This record gives sequence, C-alpha cells and structure tokens, in this order.
Amino acid sequence: MSDLVLLNGDGTTASVGLGEAPAYSKPTGALTSRTAFAAAHVVPKPWAENVPGAPADIDWDATLAFRRHVWSWGLGVADAMDTAQRNMGLDARATRELITRSAAEARAVGGAIVVGVNTDHVDDEVISLDAVIDAYKEQLHFTEDAGAGVVLMASRHLARAATSAADYERVYRSVLEAATTPVILHWLGAAFDPVLAGYFGSHDSAVASETVLRIIGDSADRVSGIKMSLLDAQAEIALRARLPKTAAMFTGDDFNYVGLIEGDDSAHSDALLGAFAALAPSASVAIQALDAGDKERYRSVLAPTEELSRQIFAAPTFYYKTGVAFLSWLNGHQDSFSMIGGLHAARSLPHLSEIVRLANASGALERPELAAARWRALLTLNGVRA
Repeated sequence: MSDLVLLNGDGTTASVGLGEAPAYSKPTGALTSRTAFAAAHVVPKPWAENVPGAPADIDWDATLAFRRHVWSWGLGVADAMDTAQRNMGLDARATRELITRSAAEARAVGGAIVVGVNTDHVDDEVISLDAVIDAYKEQLHFTEDAGAGVVLMASRHLARAATSAADYERVYRSVLEAATTPVILHWLGAAFDPVLAGYFGSHDSAVASETVLRIIGDSADRVSGIKMSLLDAQAEIALRARLPKTAAMFTGDDFNYVGLIEGDDSAHSDALLGAFAALAPSASVAIQALDAGDKERYRSVLAPTEELSRQIFAAPTFYYKTGVAFLSWLNGHQDSFSMIGGLHAARSLPHLSEIVRLANASGALERPELAAARWRALLTLNGVRA
C-alpha cells in the first residue's frame, strides 16, 4: 500500500497509509427513498484568463462530464447554484450558457436537473422591489424555456431592498404567480453569503420561518419545497415539521446532513447539497442503503463523510467551492486544479491537506493512487519537500 503525504500547519510533513478505493456500485434503477441533488461546480479552461473580475471561460466538456458523473450515480444535479460560483465568478453570460447546456445534457441522458434563478444579471447593487420582481421573472422564464426545474435562489438585491417581511412576501408572491411549474425556494444563510443576513425579514430564524410558511401557504400549488442552508439542524427540523405535505424540505446543511436525511419517526429531509458534488458515490450508496431499509449501512457509508464536509465548508464557509473543485481534481474529473475567478487560491495548503486526510479516511477518494500522486505534485510545485 502506498503512503499519503500530509502537510502540517508548521510546514512539516507526515505520512499515512493510502486507503483503497471503496467497492461501491452504481444503482441499477432510480433512487426512491430520498430525492437528492448535488449542487455541481464548473470547470474552467486552465489556460484561459480566469482571473478575478474576468468573464468566466469554462471548459464545457469537463463541466458536462462532471454532471454525467453525478447522474450516473442516480443523483440529480442542481446547477447554476452558489457551488457553481454564482456571485463569485460566474457572470450572467456564463450562467445562461451553463443553464442551457446542462438542461440539454440532462434531457440527453435522462438526468434530473434543477437550476438557480436569481436577480444577479442586474449590475446595480440597489434596485427597487419592482425591479427585483422583474429580474426574477426574466431568469425564471429563461430557465423554464430551457426545460430545467427552478430553484428560486435568495437574492442579494431583495436583501438590500426589503425593509420588512411583507416586502419578501410581496416579491415572492409576484414571482411565484409567474411560475408555470412548482419551484423550490432557497434560504441561504449568512455563513454562505453575508449580504443575505436577515433574509425573509429577520435575523431570528424562527421569526423568518413564519414568513417562509406564509409565502408557501399563499402559493402552495407553486412551491414543491425549500432548500434550507442555515447550518442549523434544529431550525431546519422545526420548519420541516410545519411544512405542508405538498412541500419537501431539501437540506442544504453541509454540517449535519447525515441525521437530517435519515430523519426521525415523523419526517426526513431530502437533499440539495454542495457536499454531494464532492461525495456523489458515497451519497448514492448511502441512499441505496435507505432504499433497502438498511439504516446501519446508510450511516456506515455516509457518517464518515460529514467530518470531511465540515472541513470543506469551514469558515469562511463561502470558500467551500475551492474544496469541491479540489476533490474533483484529485478524483480525476478535471485536468487542472483551477477555478474561475482564481478561486482555487482561496484555501491554504494545510487546509487542503486536511481535506486529503479526511477524504482518504472516509472513502471519498475514487482513485486513491491518482489522488496521492496529484497531491504530492501540488506540494512539490509549492516548494514542499515530501
């Protein structure tokens, strides 16, 4: 067995045994006990001008191949979400092209897809509530025309313009009235985007949840669920218990997804997670175990990945995309560890080393020998003698 080199915070190195690739099998049919979407990242052309502030130049072959990888494990793809660097490098032109290409690819392979609808094509930081409504509707209609399901993302414009819960209710009511098929709402916490602090009219999640419930209740036939990404399991459970039967809870809690997806005697959460982009085989095998009624197998597969996910999503949480792309590269899904906007530089080598250690320990390295070689090469490139 080969050794895996790890880098300590003081610059010294250590070695651990390199684990074997887990003997996971792809599902032979649809996953049934849980609905699960992996929020996928985008792969840039490594030779392109993907520097901070530059328009995204995406390697479409690699980006779509990664989505086929996710679909092959029976998971759905959530595209053009924050994992794809919305508001952190993915410009409006690239967003539209990503939605169009991914929706077409989903149709070609029979994969499930939902995509993010936002207001971020508007350059002005501050706009009126009416302008927020119009911006949402523009992206909504574009997405529906592309043939993808809709995740109505939290809007920075709305967060800046709203002065009360009533403002949120007005905007969402107007946008949902324009939807031709039910959509998934999206509640993204301040850990992921500080601009969204106090979304839905309050910094108190219990108070904001009342607004969410009114929005869903007023448009029950237009809302199929809500993705909740507050990293607060108890807040998610509390809201989940009060949702109408027509609306599913999609956990976006990358810290606590194991228990939330397993659920309790009364309810469980489905999944719409950036973590599942990094862990598609593990997520699939775990849900296959739930399909078979084997909760012990579910926990044995998925529980070890939660510590890895917590490292990927460690504060500052909004840089988690770097960890997702890093694991994609280690696992051979892209040729270069690079990101649009130069975001591959957002995490330190010791932080990445801990991702390597935890991925090795949790069975998240799909091709361990390749991952070990690529990681050693990255250390060497950065002057670390291992």
